[in-house]
Amino acid sequence: MKIFHVPCLQDNYSYLIIDESTGDAAVVDPVDPEKVILSAEQNNANIKFVLTTHHHWDHAGGNEKIKQLVPGIKVYGGSLDKVKGCTDAVDNGDKLSLGDNVNILALHTPCHTKGHISYYVTGNGGETPAVFTGDTLFIAGCGKFFEGTAEQMHQSLCVTLASLPKPTQVYCGHEYTVKNLEFASTVEPNNEKIQQKLSWARQQRQANLPTIPSTLEEELATNPFMRVDNPEIQEKLGCKTPIDTLREIRNKKDQWRG
Repeated sequence: MKIFHVPCLQDNYSYLIIDESTGDAAVVDPVDPEKVILSAEQNNANIKFVLTTHHHWDHAGGNEKIKQLVPGIKVYGGSLDKVKGCTDAVDNGDKLSLGDNVNILALHTPCHTKGHISYYVTGNGGETPAVFTGDTLFIAGCGKFFEGTAEQMHQSLCVTLASLPKPTQVYCGHEYTVKNLEFASTVEPNNEKIQQKLSWARQQRQANLPTIPSTLEEELATNPFMRVDNPEIQEKLGCKTPIDTLREIRNKKDQWRG
């Protein structure tokens, strides 16, 4: 299994997932279809289907166009989201396969949108798994609560996604990492792992390189939205429960002008 970044718009990422044995490929959120198709051609891959994380235009806005450019292509999207161009709705626990060796599990991760789907992707036994989290989980952050609640985001981040294997690589929808880590360091100023990752992320961006993927293990160590069961963070924010803490961190992030 190979995964390629396809930078789109101002700070979006689409992704190309390729089963190396067959050359079959899936694309995640191909908002700029021509760019994604070019990437597939450069990597001798045949696009078979689209995995849409959620209905927002900067993720689903290229679906109709890619259907014109790749006749017969399937477009998957969450059954509770009105995903443009969707041909096949998926629900939590639905399974897809790509080529001979790649398996995809749909995980319902609502809050940013009510039907948001993350896609957990595994290859051959020895390969590191990956999860495509759209705008639910960002590196060191999470999406705004546009259509859901703190309870839902807690379930999505701290239960559904946190239960995946720790080495799982996290591919999210936007390049927000530097700002997210700057904010994270206001929540946990003494967290050395946050400081180290922020320094690294700034270097990556100065070199015009992506900060993605992260890993679940790194997120559990540096992402304040996944660390809300930490008593020190709860106490600092004057909260008693993980859900209240998550709500408070999101409120602070929404008002933060770093």
